Amino acid sequence: MAIGPLAARMLEDEARALMTRLDRIKPFALLEPMVPAAGLFPNAQSAIERTMVEGRRELRRLMNSFLVWLAKAKSTSTADQAQRRLSIVRLRFHAVLNEFDMFSDVITQRSEQDNGTWLSGLDVVAADALALKGGFYTLPPVVCYLERGPGAAIRRARTRLPGGRTNPAAVIKVPRERMVGSGIASSLIHEAGHQAAALLDLVGSLRPALQAQQKQNDPNRDLWAIWERWISEIVADFWSVARVGITSTLGLLGVVSLPRAFVFRVDLNDPHPAPWLRVKLSAAMGHALYPHPQWARIAALWEELYPREGLDPERLALFGRLEAHMPAFVALLTSHRPARLGGRTLPDVLEVSARAPAELVRLYSAWSQTPAGMYRALPTLVFAVLGQARADGRLSPEDESVLVGKLLTFWALKATLDTSYECAAMAAKLRDARVTQRAALKQIPTIH
Repeated sequence: MAIGPLAARMLEDEARALMTRLDRIKPFALLEPMVPAAGLFPNAQSAIERTMVEGRRELRRLMNSFLVWLAKAKSTSTADQAQRRLSIVRLRFHAVLNEFDMFSDVITQRSEQDNGTWLSGLDVVAADALALKGGFYTLPPVVCYLERGPGAAIRRARTRLPGGRTNPAAVIKVPRERMVGSGIASSLIHEAGHQAAALLDLVGSLRPALQAQQKQNDPNRDLWAIWERWISEIVADFWSVARVGITSTLGLLGVVSLPRAFVFRVDLNDPHPAPWLRVKLSAAMGHALYPHPQWARIAALWEELYPREGLDPERLALFGRLEAHMPAFVALLTSHRPARLGGRTLPDVLEVSARAPAELVRLYSAWSQTPAGMYRALPTLVFAVLGQARADGRLSPEDESVLVGKLLTFWALKATLDTSYECAAMAAKLRDARVTQRAALKQIPTIH
């Protein structure tokens, strides 16, 4: 049966109504009010806008294609066939709209007083956490936003969005309860570590090494299998410890300080290690990277807060074996040479020597006398120094919060001004090039 006049008009009106909603989606640059210092990095802004433009174009093509088909198919197709086509188009419409809403939620926070500027400062910290000397990968745009809950998360750049397109930026969710203090660095840089691991294929590189250990005639073969199941989260924790030292472990301790049943829960299907083991492993990685008695003190503190007494014999034995096996596992991590690092280890490229506890203590003493030095240092190094000072009892939580707020604002403002200067310099170069080109053209003889 041909499509009836009422059904045809209703379906056409619905498609056109979707088009009107699409027309109301404006570029974020025209939509979101914020102070310049709270804005996204230009590379992130342009990458997100390009993705959204592509989505709008795709939807417009789909709608126009449906309307053209409907006009031709009124006498040859049925109403239910037309409805099925429109339903598929509508699903696609909502999938792309979800992408817009995701970025809209992220960017809208930039208009909040203080939070907007601090988020821009966190963008700078995350970019520094990802930066490696040696050109091992192209740094993707990074965008941070706040969310409730104790944990952080990342939607990595170059993964698929709900609508099917490639995510143009690393979008990092940071917990509101961590703003603002040095503990935010632990969560933020852990998530940046996930992005770095994907760019360097660290997990794909480490799995064969862990699987090879499982094939050895070793009574701990089962433990190597457990480490392999948890390796994606462990690599991110390793990256965080390598970047900010004990700041990472203290921040992690705060995140996983949960009721006892959760701290000792073991789930081999969960990529996260059991919280009790995760803190112990963070301290073990810290000791391997920066040997110092403080790591044993942190491990003992954790044991004091969550003693193993009362655990069932099976779990008690497993935890004991895994803790005893940590040095061997961490040695594999620190000595591993991923193909994409060209023969280097992670400690080599992460330049861990600058984060040794003694050096962090020295820097804090120097910056206490001359604070300007703190503002010239790399953001991750600053967080490492502040976290070390907190661990040593030299910096109060109140002073830390004020200081971190000022630093985030400074980094946001500096990044904004540096970008403005770069844009102005580029514009001047282009202007000079055009003047030179016009002058050169005047020298070309006229052909009569």
